[in-house]
Amino acid sequence: MIDSSLPTSDLRIKNIQPLDPPSKLLADYPLTMESAQTVIESRRVVENILLSKDHRMLGIVGPCSIHDTKMALDYAQRFLELRKEVEDEIYLVMRVYFEKPRTKLGWRGLILDPHLDGTMDIQEGLRRARYVLGEITRLGVPAGSEMLDPIVPQYIDDLLTWGAIGARTTESQTHREMASGLSMAIGFKNGTDGSVETAVNALASTKSSHSFIGIDPSGNTSVLTTTGNDLGHLILRGGNNGPNYYREQVEKAGIMLRKAQVLDKIMIDCSHANSGKDPSRQGLVLEDVLRQKVSGVREVFGFMIESNLYEGKQGIPENLDQLKYGVSVTDGCISLDKTRKMMIEARDYLSKKRIG
Repeated sequence: MIDSSLPTSDLRIKNIQPLDPPSKLLADYPLTMESAQTVIESRRVVENILLSKDHRMLGIVGPCSIHDTKMALDYAQRFLELRKEVEDEIYLVMRVYFEKPRTKLGWRGLILDPHLDGTMDIQEGLRRARYVLGEITRLGVPAGSEMLDPIVPQYIDDLLTWGAIGARTTESQTHREMASGLSMAIGFKNGTDGSVETAVNALASTKSSHSFIGIDPSGNTSVLTTTGNDLGHLILRGGNNGPNYYREQVEKAGIMLRKAQVLDKIMIDCSHANSGKDPSRQGLVLEDVLRQKVSGVREVFGFMIESNLYEGKQGIPENLDQLKYGVSVTDGCISLDKTRKMMIEARDYLSKKRIG
């Protein structure tokens, strides 16, 4: 006889820790008038760019990941000045990524591991993420982030201007459903294998209404029903076979998007496989993207650049006092000084071609 009193669930669960509901975090770090103004105005601008009502290019620029709140705010303050310098031709949104998907193992981002030591203090990670977004948007800097965990948006999406679904999760039905209910424009990256069709299918799905299990602001498990997100767009980031930002590839992707009856706007990720994972080559990719834009490739509307206070990347040392300030702990980045030079040159090029 089998003993019916033996447990059959949670056999591999080591610990269950209650998490504060979104409403608690939103009360502790409320949306200020300044932040609300930044989010509302910047979402409107991004929508207008996507719908070709604003001639400017959209640039998602900033650290590969946020691991230091002080560094993030330091970057944002300097980024604010850069935004003003190029705003006539380029609308810059700061890349503020808190979650990092992993093919195998590695640091998974500020929300999952805010202390960078494997303790996974997610409660504190959510608090730090919301604090950082609140301060950045209060300055007047719009923020964009990758949406990875489907519960996290309830804690932070009111502070985001733009969102992305990464290459590893584009094929996920859970993320397509989540994106259909997000309050901002959302980009889907092509798959890590380079498949554009995967992302196009995701956009078609995201445009439709869905119902799925999630949580409400009070943390109650709920059925969420969405309207669908008609501001979904494609992000080309290259793949296992190399770059995919060249004109013929962009135009081919545009045909696929129109056939699927989704928005035929494409953002180019100048990093990852498009740069051969060499951050210094991001400028070369951007130059090609700008040439496409001014030569009439109507699908191209924006770009992504990985940039930090200082160039390069570093591992996370056992002694965190040895961390170099302002240097990425995930993908390598170009420096903010180089970023500024790159953006100024891009602004001048776009202005000259548009007016001339």
